[in-house]
This record gives sequence, C-alpha cells and structure tokens, in this order.
Amino acid sequence: MFARIFSCAVIGIDAVIVEVEVDFTNGLPGITIVGLPDTAVQESRERVQTAIKNAGLSFPRHRIVVNLAPASVRKEGPYFDLPIALGVLLLSGAISIESLAETMVIGELSLDGSVRHARGVLPMAATARSLGYKKIICPECDAAEASLIPDVEVIPVSNLKSLFEHLTSQSVIPGFIPQTAIHPLETDFTDFAEVKGQEQVKRALEVTAAGGHNILMTGSPGSGKTLLARAIPGILPDLSLEESLDVTRIYSVADLLPAGAPLITNRPFRSPHHTISHAGLVGGGNIPHPGEISLAHRGVLFLDEFPEFGARVLEVMRQPMEDKVVTISRANGTLTFSANFQLVAAMNPCPCGYWGDLQKNCTCSMTNIMKYQKRISGPILDRIDIHITVPRVEYSKLTGDRFGESSAVIKKRVENARAIQRARFNDNKILSNSDMRLAEIRTHCSVNAEGDRLLKHAIDQMNLSARGYHRVLKISRTIADLDGSEMIQTNHIAEALQYRPKNIGI
Repeated sequence: MFARIFSCAVIGIDAVIVEVEVDFTNGLPGITIVGLPDTAVQESRERVQTAIKNAGLSFPRHRIVVNLAPASVRKEGPYFDLPIALGVLLLSGAISIESLAETMVIGELSLDGSVRHARGVLPMAATARSLGYKKIICPECDAAEASLIPDVEVIPVSNLKSLFEHLTSQSVIPGFIPQTAIHPLETDFTDFAEVKGQEQVKRALEVTAAGGHNILMTGSPGSGKTLLARAIPGILPDLSLEESLDVTRIYSVADLLPAGAPLITNRPFRSPHHTISHAGLVGGGNIPHPGEISLAHRGVLFLDEFPEFGARVLEVMRQPMEDKVVTISRANGTLTFSANFQLVAAMNPCPCGYWGDLQKNCTCSMTNIMKYQKRISGPILDRIDIHITVPRVEYSKLTGDRFGESSAVIKKRVENARAIQRARFNDNKILSNSDMRLAEIRTHCSVNAEGDRLLKHAIDQMNLSARGYHRVLKISRTIADLDGSEMIQTNHIAEALQYRPKNIGI
C-alpha cells in the first residue's frame, strides 16, 4: 500500500509543491525520511510518532519510509510534520484518500498533537491556487494569512485530533472566513509638524517621497537627521493591495509578520545597525533568506551613520539600487529577491561631527575628514539622487510656538504627484520617476530652452556624469509633478541641481 499527501516548500520567496510519499516496508519499527531533508525535517520522525500517540490515535508498528519529492529540491523546516502524520494515518486505514482530494497540507506538530505556526504560508497558498488545489489545511494561527489568496478554501487546524475527526466526518471544521476589512497597524512615525525648522530639508524629503528617490542627509550630531528620516514613512503614499501582498509575501517567508496582522498595510521602515554583515543586508545563508534591502521592499531603508557601514556591505547594494532586485547565487541554484526600496542615509561630515558647523569647532585634520568621507565610494554616491545638508536648528525656531506643515498635508501633495506618475507610465515595472529608464526620460523629461542652457552649464561646471545628468532630469520631473507642471521649467532644474553632492572636505 502507498500514500501520497501534497505539501509545499519555500525556495527564496516562491513555493514549490512537495509530494510526501509514505510506504510500509519490512524491518524494525521506525521512520526513515529521504528526499534531501535538513535536520529539522529529519527530526519530524520523533515529533510525528509522539504526536500521533498523544492525540489518542494508533501508530502502526512498521518500518515507515517517507520520500519528499522532488528529491532535487532541498527541504528545510518542520512544515512537513502534519502531511507525514496524515500519510501514516492514511496508510494505516484510519482516514480515506477521498478526504484529502485536491488538498495541500502544511504544519508543524508539537508533541501533544497541537499544530504550530509555519512561515511562508502566503506564497504556499498562492502556489496552491495557481496549481488548481481547492483546499489548504494549515495551522489555525496562519489561516488569516492563507485566506488572503482567493478561491482556496482554508481549513484552520489547532491539533491533530480535531483534524482526524474532521477528515473522518466526526466533527467538521468550518472553512476560515476572512475579515471583511483589514485596518492598518498604528505607527509611531514622527509628524513633520513636530520638527522645528529645517524647511529646506523637509522640502527635499517631500521630493524624495514624491518621486521614490534616494537621499543622503549630512549634518552635525543633534541636527535632527534621524528624526527627519523616521518621519518619511508618514508622507509616503499608502500601499495598494497588490503592493501589500508583494511586501507580505517577503515578510511571510522571513517569518516577520506582526502578530495579528496577516497583511502588511504600512510601508516598511528598516533601520539596520552599521555592524550588519553583507549577507544580513542583501540576504544570504546556505539556503538564502531575504535581507534588509528586501524587507524594505516598497518602503524605506534607513542607514544611519552611513560611513560606519563596512565598505563591502555598501558596495553590494550597488546592483540592487539600480535593478530593484537582488540575485543571490549558490552552487545549488540562484534566487532572486525583490528590493525596490528607497535609501535614506544619514552621516556626519567628519569623525568628530562638527566640520562646517557654525557654532562648534571641528577637531579633525583635513586628512581625517577626507579619509572619513571617502569611506563611501563614488559609485554609491552617484546612485543617490538627493544630497542635502542638515544645519543646526536655530534657538529661535527651536523654542518658538510656530509649527510647520503636518505630514498629512505633505502626504496629499505626494499622493497627487504619484497619481500623475501612475497615469503617465501605466506600467507595473515603473511606479515612480526614480524607476524611469532612458526611454522614459527621453519621452517624459522635456525641458524648455532656458532650462536646457542651464543643464548644459551645470554639466560643464559640476562635472556631471551621464548617470548624474539623468538623475537631475528625474528629480526635475518629480518637482514639476509636485507643481502640476507638464513641462520641466527652469526653476525645477535649478532646485534639482541644489540636491547634487557638494565637494565638501576638499
């Protein structure tokens, strides 16, 4: 006799079907698992046997062989506990094969028979629907996540005994009914109205948010760089349903979904420490997992103390910043993770932090200043669209009662600019001005004659590279969108040129 249960494995951020084949053979009682399993899968032998007994069910005294097919795909994690247990029960005649028709099964078993949380349920459910499965049996705590995929009945399971009774029609488990509405989680982002002064920096951040641009803020300690960076998510447009599912897929695979939030509805804000490794930033491991740049997909990656990050760590970001994806190659295959993030970086101008400060003298030598600034390579700086200096806040502004514009007001302007861009491109691959390629720049970045002369003068005086020239046009296009202007005007180009890097320290 032979039993087959369909389950799923996560490879990168995608899922592949795994056939859990169970058979009895001659030999001493026990379970043997083959099919390229990792240690967690091998340990299923003890979990499955003990869980079946503690659920009050009979465990057959046979030698059991479990094959996880295809054998060419490495299986990791404890997701195959539940399908293996059902395969054993099916083989022993306790349940019928008809009860598991067109059904995918995933779940980890505790020794008492309860079913634990499994990561990656969303991509698994998406794969189940695409391949024609009608039902998915998953842990009760993951049912809301699986229900985000339509046209698949989700059977939430709390323990093995209740699932056995469901499959034998003793006590039917009703299909999970998703919530009618999912509300965004409360956030603690800073409101722009609470930030005193820094009007020019706020304007730069508005342009950053409106066009999806990268930005580097340079200023002395205490000038408000971190506070301003943490205010950016509050002015970004809300995630669309498609974007939410895209982000949730990554967080599901990384097992970082917040409790009680099956769907990510807020744009991610990731702020790794500068001691992070390059694998932690871009992803990696023997079986690669998403890194911080993928976890910041559709959101903000904030790198504070930018020069303190390792040179290798920063250099591995060059390709993802251009291609919006990161590709990780290993001997057994290549995986691609989404990485369409906005980089927001902050740094001091020198090791002591006060070079150029009007109130406190710098104690660094010019050699140390140059060495400190050169920790960030030219290619990385050239991939950052907007460079802005954050000055010290004046006492009168710091103690005054006047508040600036709120994040809600700025957000409306940003959303209007983004709406113009969506209508302009009408392309899923180009969501904002920062994503424009050369063809789109030629088509949509028309400049008047006076602006063209200003650009020519800027190329000569500022020694702009070809990439730098195109970035000025992209920023100008964003500023024009904020103004509601169809053509890029001279004042738009002039403002965009102010955001180019200055040769400070030379």
